[in-house]
Amino acid sequence: LNALRLVVLSSAAAVATEAIFQKLRKKPITVWDGSALVTGMLLALNLPPGLPYWMAVVGAVVAIALGKQIYGGLGANPFNPALIGRVFLMITFTAPMTTWIDPVDGTTGATPLALMKMEGVSTDYVKLFFGNVGGCLGETSALLIIVGGLYLIYKGYVDWRIPASYLGTVAILSVLLGQDPIFHLLSGGLMLGAFFMATDMVTTPLSRLGKIIFGLGAGFLTVLIRIYGGYPEGVSFSILLMNAFTPLINRFTVPKIYGEVKAK
Repeated sequence: LNALRLVVLSSAAAVATEAIFQKLRKKPITVWDGSALVTGMLLALNLPPGLPYWMAVVGAVVAIALGKQIYGGLGANPFNPALIGRVFLMITFTAPMTTWIDPVDGTTGATPLALMKMEGVSTDYVKLFFGNVGGCLGETSALLIIVGGLYLIYKGYVDWRIPASYLGTVAILSVLLGQDPIFHLLSGGLMLGAFFMATDMVTTPLSRLGKIIFGLGAGFLTVLIRIYGGYPEGVSFSILLMNAFTPLINRFTVPKIYGEVKAK
């Protein structure tokens, strides 16, 4: 029930914030396009289930106001709005954002990534695959995330190149650095980020080669942060950093129009 309330409140706050900002800017109200609703839902899926409700509302307001509307609205934002909201909450309310609930007995505890980083303790693959571990609402069950991601790819809503290059890079680098690749693939927000966050059409490259480069960069940064950084997780930061490189990637990978010449 707590998870459901977080999803509902985050989604409602995101939609309301978008409508208010568009009203203040004297722009047409376009909340019916569903983009703000998706942002609110994705933000909620990046939150721990025990987070105070008002913090989820604050995160949704920041996601829409500072992550989207301040740049001009849908299609103009350079960074993923939901991740802007999550990182804001992570930096501002660190303790509540890192308090996790065990799904079996309801007690608080560390996530599999934190256990591995701080204590060197691994978690059973089966628990990681089915979601019988603590974590954010939408990151625990690798099985359900894969099913949802494959459905999006099948319907043509996302390009397979980003999640494939992202996940592949994490697996290969984990092996090269002496880490367990299966553990890193199944734990944390990697699957959620690869299928649902890194594939955002507005903030990722346009070309096929650009998408592969984006995935490679995000995978490299994720492994770098997880193994050598201060945080046990690096998915949110890696995607936002690669969002910043998207214009540059587009510049060098988007093919020229046939017959195009440079102006003198």
